[in-house]
Amino acid sequence: MTLPSNLLSGKKILLGVTGSIAAYKSLELLRLYIKAGADVRVVMSPAAKKFVAPLSFEALSRNRVLDDTNESWADDFNHIKIVQWADILVIAPASANTIAKLANGIADTILTQCALAFSGLKLLAPSANTNMIQNPMIQASMKMLAIANYEIVATQTKELACQVVGDGAMAEPLDIFWHTARTLLKNDFWSDRRVIVTGGGTIERLDDVRFISNFSSGKMASALAAALFLRGADVNLIATRFENDLPQGIHTIDVESSEEMHEYLTDSIRIAKKGKLSKPSLIHDEPIALIQKEPYLFMAAAVSDYVPLHPQAGKLKKEMLGDTWTIAMKQNVDLLSDCNKEGIKTVAFKAETDRSVATQNARNLLERKGVNAVCLNVIDASNPFGGDTNAIDFITSVESITLPKNDKLTVALHILEQAESL
Repeated sequence: MTLPSNLLSGKKILLGVTGSIAAYKSLELLRLYIKAGADVRVVMSPAAKKFVAPLSFEALSRNRVLDDTNESWADDFNHIKIVQWADILVIAPASANTIAKLANGIADTILTQCALAFSGLKLLAPSANTNMIQNPMIQASMKMLAIANYEIVATQTKELACQVVGDGAMAEPLDIFWHTARTLLKNDFWSDRRVIVTGGGTIERLDDVRFISNFSSGKMASALAAALFLRGADVNLIATRFENDLPQGIHTIDVESSEEMHEYLTDSIRIAKKGKLSKPSLIHDEPIALIQKEPYLFMAAAVSDYVPLHPQAGKLKKEMLGDTWTIAMKQNVDLLSDCNKEGIKTVAFKAETDRSVATQNARNLLERKGVNAVCLNVIDASNPFGGDTNAIDFITSVESITLPKNDKLTVALHILEQAESL
């Protein structure tokens, strides 16, 4: 997925690096932040400098690196002023030693001093040997930090530097990037709102080796799911095709046929409409239903209009079929018309190839299928299926707004801006 160069424009990130073999991955994380338009400054612990030289971070960030040897009170290059500058503090990697220090309020390095002085939300991406990360003291420290304005980006299980396969490896830089971007970009409207997105072209089997489908890549649906994640939504993406670099926090359901998509869509809508339950508190012994924001449904999937009447098991042999093969088809169930849209805002997607009738066809869909808005996508040589860019007309019963051609994640963010007013 193409990351917009202005996604984090105007955002100020303080990146803390501690002594771990994963420190080299922080260079890639820094690169992602810079590529997305953020202004990044780096603070390093003494141990971190044993793994990566400060010069590498300075070259990428175009800013001096703050460490224990160069703090200055003649300007803002100190642990108080630099955290006042930052919108967020990200510590990646966070060693077991640093985690224990932070949990106990110990500030014996410039990095831990910054963490103690920063009052905003802090992201922590731990990195340690399996036995170290699972040590009860470190586990207790992370639980303590989780209720002290820290968010923990979970470690992963893989082969560690000690050549042992186990839990403790730092999350991938892209996962930490997504987590950071969500923290910086989420808003009140979408936060904790349940949203369903469908995507990709459905695959209708003729036999066990052949199928009928279409050119829909699922990229727009993936971009919508990523945009919703960034805005703070609880996202469920039901699709036949996915981008391979989606945020880990998106719940995905991999389907194939329209029948399978219909089944999961029906269940997902039912679940999305249910109110969430709070956790029992000291005052209430039983969980209580929380106020549920109205869920949203974005139907971006290209569902087959017709499906094979007689799909066959096994492989049909051409000797059996003869010189010509006539495939009997039947009209498919219309998922958009059939799904229960009561109590859920619904945005449909419509692809057209003839611009002269495209808008009217979209308006007809709006009225005929009872949706709240239609995203019209006119397919032509400059805007083909499967491309990395898109142009959308966002059409409601009262207006039509053109969203100019851009990368699909940017277009998705603009769609969400319009969808907030439905």
